[in-house]
Amino acid sequence: MSKPVLYFLCTGNSCRSQMAEGFGHKYLGDKFAVFSAGIQAHGVNPKAIKAMAETGVDISQHASNIIDSELLDKAEYAVTLCGDAKDKCPMTPSHVKRFHWGFDDPAKAEGTDEEK
Repeated sequence: MSKPVLYFLCTGNSCRSQMAEGFGHKYLGDKFAVFSAGIQAHGVNPKAIKAMAETGVDISQHASNIIDSELLDKAEYAVTLCGDAKDKCPMTPSHVKRFHWGFDDPAKAEGTDEEK
């Protein structure tokens, strides 16, 4: 039996959804097939890679992806991580359980490098 799909979605698949996918693989990978995507593909943010490495999670080989409607259709759960994705995400099929966990975009954080 295949694992249920957990799909994390945000605007650019650069920070939030990449980080969620990394943690998803680490903590839920035995129970779920974990993926992430964005409305657009902005590339994985180097600061997200660094921040995740500090937690022991390597996302350096992740790719930035656009939302795949076929994968979304196969998903058990879809989690939007920003208001933009919540509002602009393609219509979720009725069988997909959709959640919204809103986070500010870490790529737009202000302050010193350490604070970001």
